[in-house]
Amino acid sequence: MKKVLWFDLETTGIDPERNGIIQFAGLAEIDGAVVESFEIKMQPHEGAQIDDEALEVTGFTREAIRTFTPHAEAYRQIDDFLARHVSRFDRNDKFYPAGYNVRFDLEFLSRMFKRFDQYGLGSFTNWRMLDPQPILNLMDYMGRISLPNHRLQTACDHFGVKLENAHDALADITATRALMQRLLEHVSIDSMHH
Repeated sequence: MKKVLWFDLETTGIDPERNGIIQFAGLAEIDGAVVESFEIKMQPHEGAQIDDEALEVTGFTREAIRTFTPHAEAYRQIDDFLARHVSRFDRNDKFYPAGYNVRFDLEFLSRMFKRFDQYGLGSFTNWRMLDPQPILNLMDYMGRISLPNHRLQTACDHFGVKLENAHDALADITATRALMQRLLEHVSIDSMHH
């Protein structure tokens, strides 16, 4: 059974050392079907810095963030969401972590898990990242596409994937999964021979 955790975060900045998570959205996919979607807005961890640029991107205010789910409670809910679909004790039962530029989000998420649990995110993921971005890079290199940039919105527009509410984590990750499905059709083994 292939299990994929499609996820996207909104954060208080781009430095996992200094900044924290304020929104998590995840889709648990098992054998090609989304079995659960989960989304939570959360306060960043104690001591996280909130950068003004990040607030502009997400549209959240500092006041709004203070009303979000407290950090430790949000962590517990995310941990529960993951544990509903994979066994933290079975090393062969793990999610492929997936998202757009997923390394960025994985770094933030894994730091959050490490703060609460010595085993961290490795209890739930196999670290084999699935990401449309490298596929777009490859298609560009092969002369298959030529886009002005490889932002999620630009790629979605090009491949006819609807993304209406960019920078909402759930909208972003739903579009990312659809984009990946579109790309996999393009780069299936058959098409590589042509």
